[in-house]
Amino acid sequence: MADPIKQDQLYTTQETREFLRISERTLKRFLKSGMIRAHKVGGQYRIWGKEILKLVSPGVEEEVAKIYHRLKEKTKEKIRNW
Repeated sequence: MADPIKQDQLYTTQETREFLRISERTLKRFLKSGMIRAHKVGGQYRIWGKEILKLVSPGVEEEVAKIYHRLKEKTKEKIRNW
């Protein structure tokens, strides 16, 4: 079993993707939309554990799904108009 996410610890994008079980592309969308806030350290993003925990907390899941589907539709629209 994986260690629990600590809210006051910094994680790499790879660790964050593993915790959330999402693709690199999805994580980039989350970062770009502001769903997950990150800080650049030495040219690489670092994400506080509390940001990861916000996404896996009960009640947040529904909101995340809405935002994800909205972003997905915007992406499809951009591709069609390209």
